[in-house]
Amino acid sequence: MQLRNLAALTFLASTLLPLAAWCDDTPPPPQGVWTGKGQAGFVASQGNTEARSANAAIDMALLEDPWKHALHLGGLYGQSANVTSAERWDALWQTNYDMSKTLYTFGALRYEHDLFSGFQYQASVSGGLGYKLIDSNDVKLSVQAGVGYRKERPEDLIKDATGAVVERILENSTSDVIFSAGLDYTQTLTSTTTLSNKLLVESGSSNTLLTDALALAVKMSTRLALSLGYRLQNNSSPPAGLKKLDSTETVNLVFAF
Repeated sequence: MQLRNLAALTFLASTLLPLAAWCDDTPPPPQGVWTGKGQAGFVASQGNTEARSANAAIDMALLEDPWKHALHLGGLYGQSANVTSAERWDALWQTNYDMSKTLYTFGALRYEHDLFSGFQYQASVSGGLGYKLIDSNDVKLSVQAGVGYRKERPEDLIKDATGAVVERILENSTSDVIFSAGLDYTQTLTSTTTLSNKLLVESGSSNTLLTDALALAVKMSTRLALSLGYRLQNNSSPPAGLKKLDSTETVNLVFAF
């Protein structure tokens, strides 16, 4: 699906789905209880071409003032003409400690395993300071920056004439000190529609990783929602022959808990 098609779907969902949804007031997250959401999507096509793709993610948070713990787990799998064309697994853990109403300190762990990015894995640990620029009922915007340590294992992908990977040649792992920066934005557009964007940058001497995830969620009930998402990931220095930029468009069913 091209980006313009995703934009059309986003417009359609934000225009039509609220008519079928109902409004409810969302209370503040409870203390001492894990809350979050899980989402999943699947697409299959048969006929002249056969392709399948599936993605799933779970996001959870635990508030125990002044602490906040957040966990993200995600996965993506794609197959075309019985050949695996995409496979990615990622995990992120972050703990925040509120020093004031607007200032917090954080520590984060991140791991990603992507069979087609040119890196067998990318893992990092980081810490620093964050600031809540906006923290209202309808709009939340925070930024953070810090330093950390990253380790990654590049690999050369050998492909045949059809584009299928037939061999993987592992290179030596690299590690370096990184500068980490992030942005977390959420805005309630209507009583049933929410826009969110999460940006992460990890910059070191060997590679700069940028990940950005944009999503529009439209409630269908107090628990269920439809989410349209666009995710891009850019590695500034991938192994030779591989593209720097990867993008993914998704249509998912979301369940809140």
